[in-house]
Amino acid sequence: MPIEMHAVDHPSVWRGPDLAARSDWIVRLDGADCAELDAALVQAKARGIDIPALSKKDFPVPGVERKLAGVLHDLENGRGFALLRGLPVERYSKTDAALIYWGIGAHFGPAFAQNAQGDMLGHVRDLGADWRSDMKARGYQTRLRLPFHNDSTDVVGLMCLRRAKSGGDSLIVSSTAVHNQMLARRPDLARALYEPFCVDRRDEESAGQKPYYVTPCFNWFGGRMFIRYNRTFIESAQRFPEVPRLTARQIEALDLMDELCNDPQLRLEMPFEPGDMQFVCNYAILHSRNDYEDYPEPERKRHLLRLWLRTPGFAQLPPAFADRNADMLAWQKSPRAPVFDASEIVAELAH
Repeated sequence: MPIEMHAVDHPSVWRGPDLAARSDWIVRLDGADCAELDAALVQAKARGIDIPALSKKDFPVPGVERKLAGVLHDLENGRGFALLRGLPVERYSKTDAALIYWGIGAHFGPAFAQNAQGDMLGHVRDLGADWRSDMKARGYQTRLRLPFHNDSTDVVGLMCLRRAKSGGDSLIVSSTAVHNQMLARRPDLARALYEPFCVDRRDEESAGQKPYYVTPCFNWFGGRMFIRYNRTFIESAQRFPEVPRLTARQIEALDLMDELCNDPQLRLEMPFEPGDMQFVCNYAILHSRNDYEDYPEPERKRHLLRLWLRTPGFAQLPPAFADRNADMLAWQKSPRAPVFDASEIVAELAH
């Protein structure tokens, strides 16, 4: 079939330095908002409703909801990301902070399982893993720098409970801007990313599935560009003998993609403060993270919570995504409540 290739004209096309000079992407929670969140938390706990059962209707926050409606519009139809700031997270236990975060996420859409174990709320914390050599390890279980990538759902959210001793800042880039730069500079290499790649399932395939799925990185669908990019998993799929070897042209295209993602004229650095909640549209934004140094004390180590959300504006997705989406539908059949005990979190590495 002929490949449709043209520049993306959408509010999600932006340059990092332009947004670094602005603050309209930061949504501040004020005292009234926090009081409303506190009341919703008390109500949910009094009714015994916990994660993953808590829904939007179980967490009424009408004032905050008006702000969240603007955030959802930005995620689906605007710049593709937002940062909520102002929650005094130090007031709460981890379980209470997680319940507030889950309740806020529920106002964007239902949460989805993030792995084959059915974890509905992820812990982003250094567990001593190495995603480069261990196929079961994931980047969020390490303190290593993460290459630019996106996740396999509509929106990914991160909530900062504790910062690292140093480093660990979030980096994001407009993948639609990267697409346009690549198309202008090297249309031959852009075309390569419109063609299918094999992507590793990293040992999380269901019965009867291949250990990899196939998808282009650039996908036009319904008049909109949808981008899916994870070079680490593209390269690790090469471990399967039946997967075609990456060509010199494909490798050059991946190299240019990474170069543009890391271009200071495109990317945006976003340090987190405790209580910050970052939400990112996976189809228009790629995210990364600097490596970091942690405190030696376990209770002071860097700790983020992660959500994968489905939002109403993305009810229809490119057909090329169907195979990967089947993974999450399978994981969703056995949702698992979050754990907060450090020893149980470390046990994730045994999966």
